[in-house]
This record gives sequence, C-alpha cells and structure tokens, in this order.
Amino acid sequence: MSKRKIDYSAKIKRAAQLLLIQRHRKPGVKGWELKRALGRKYLEIIKLLDEELAKFGLKIKIVFQDDISINEAKPEDYDRAYYVVTFREPAKISDIISAGWRIDDLGALAITLAIINSRGGRMSRREIEKILAEKLPRWRIDYLIDKFIRYGYLEEEDNNLKIGWRTKVEIDLNLLSILILTTSTNKT
Repeated sequence: MSKRKIDYSAKIKRAAQLLLIQRHRKPGVKGWELKRALGRKYLEIIKLLDEELAKFGLKIKIVFQDDISINEAKPEDYDRAYYVVTFREPAKISDIISAGWRIDDLGALAITLAIINSRGGRMSRREIEKILAEKLPRWRIDYLIDKFIRYGYLEEEDNNLKIGWRTKVEIDLNLLSILILTTSTNKT
C-alpha cells in the first residue's frame, strides 16, 4: 500500500473517531476541529468517510450557521459548520418508539415543526400552544415544548420558537411537509 493511501486511511479512521465519539453536549464536530485534526484537505477526507458510512446506512450531515445553503457556502463557512453522523434514510417508527419516544410526542413534534417551517422558520410559542391545545391537555403542551427545546429540536428566542440544530441534522423538513400534505385525512 502506498504512503498516500496509508495516510488517507489513517485520517479517515481519525475522522470517524472524531465524529462518532460524543465529546460535547451536542454530537458531532465543528469544521475547525476537523481541520486542526485532519489538515487542510479535511473536506476530502469527510467525503471519503461519507462514502464508507453509506455502506452502513449512515451519512455525514453538514449544518451551516446562519442557515446558509451548501450552494452558498464559502470555505470559511465550512470551518464554522457542524458535522454530524446521522441516518441516510428516515428511521423506522418502531425504532424511534423503542428509543423512548411516545407516539403522541412524535405527532406533536411533527406538527410543530411542519407549522414553524411553513411560516418561514419562526412562530410565537403562544400560537403553537393554541394549535396543539386542540389535541393535547395544556400541561402536556408546556412539557412537550420544553422537551423539544431541551433536546435541540426547537430554539426559543423572545417567546418565539424556531427550528433547532437537531431538527436541521435529523429531520428532512421537505419530506415531512410532503408526507403531511399527501396523507389523507378521509378514510373510506
């Protein structure tokens, strides 16, 4: 094996270790940390690791600050971005429930995220509470919204809720919207 292949192989292993071992409150690694550990060409190594992870149904998701799209990103944006390993395909509902989620919690999260997404990514907490109150008791709504904020699915700023970092990593909001729109509420 050539020296270059051995070097890339070692860097791919190091990148996997950095991404899979949770060192902070949030999973994943900042781009500047990867650059420091792997060198200037860390994006090439991340791309190679992503190809390897695809064999296991996983992928590396890049979440940029300030909601920058990957097409608009500059090199310095990659250094400030967050890199997280996640599922390539949506998780099965049975797996999510066995991880400790209740089905009504998932429904409340899906509705909350879909509504906030449809309103441009920000909505008042009071409006969300009012919508959820049609299906859930008041004490449960407060508990769930606080839980979603604590887990990182939502962020609260000036009594407004917006999409959190974890939603950007784990949930395909476009697919969620399509699934909600295409699901029939009339059963015949």
